[in-house]
Amino acid sequence: MGALDKKYRDRLPYDYENRERGAVPPDTTREPFRWVSEVAYKNLHRIVARGYDTTELVEAGYGLADMIFVDFQARIPLKEEAEMLNYVMILGLEDGLSSPAVVARAVSRSHAYLTQAAGASILAFGHAYGAYSAFGNMLRKRLDRAEKEGRSAAEMAELLVRENQGAAHLGVSNLMLKDPAAKRTFARAEKLGLARRYIPFMREVVAAAQRLSPEPVDLDMLGALGATMMDLHFSPEAAWGILAVTRAFAAGAHGIEEIERMGCARLGECLTPKEDYDGPPERAVPSLEERATTAKPGQTRSLEEWRKAVDERAKTMGSGFRIVEEIEDPRKIGKVAKRK
Repeated sequence: MGALDKKYRDRLPYDYENRERGAVPPDTTREPFRWVSEVAYKNLHRIVARGYDTTELVEAGYGLADMIFVDFQARIPLKEEAEMLNYVMILGLEDGLSSPAVVARAVSRSHAYLTQAAGASILAFGHAYGAYSAFGNMLRKRLDRAEKEGRSAAEMAELLVRENQGAAHLGVSNLMLKDPAAKRTFARAEKLGLARRYIPFMREVVAAAQRLSPEPVDLDMLGALGATMMDLHFSPEAAWGILAVTRAFAAGAHGIEEIERMGCARLGECLTPKEDYDGPPERAVPSLEERATTAKPGQTRSLEEWRKAVDERAKTMGSGFRIVEEIEDPRKIGKVAKRK
């Protein structure tokens, strides 16, 4: 690297061009980097999480649901809370051939390790599929606002629905009109005395959505599991992580089945029939000499040209121009829509 300009040299806290080289003695005036955690530690004799020896926990009869409370909330839960979390995790574990299972199957076919396939399934959780973070933060902000402004839960629920109607993270949709699983989740939480803050509010949201929606809607699994997890005092982000990893258990089974049924696929082996292609018709490749007459410039020179170009590009599937996204808040999936 060449000599630094004087204006840059003056900004540095040391003489860059005459700095020490090679092995430099440790700076004892500063705290060295190290990993510090209040979640857990491990030594030669045991693993301790939030102060509890994990072997002693399981020997005493505590289960996986109890351990999740210990790790995320630093407390041993009530018996009813552990039972409810177990209920939620079982419902969240399997979802058929949905996005996480499909992702795990696709990765498994490349002869990857099963851990890679199951891990990839977690990446399928976004702000549409399994949007527990977006959903939970939406509910929490609205409830906090209602309490701050002295507004009723029903009033705030209607406002929430009007602003998010049709959004993937609303927790109310037409997905569970015939499946009672979502409503039974709330019923179980209420039976166990765990419907504290978010389940009652979510019932108001469902009622408001049913009044305002032009089609039949009801509580869906996102709304049921998300609100229940928050009434168990898990943050939206914790709920997102816990339920995504729970889903990865079943995704592992899907990955194994894919290998057993279909085997592995090599690079170049998978063929796609022409009948499944609906892009431009086949055309001759122009010569380099013809390029000047066939190439289309991407640059525009006026706002009107730019608007026309964007609309034209939106006609090409896979270009990304059909998607309108609020960059400043990608969690608001309701702000993502197809360009008409």
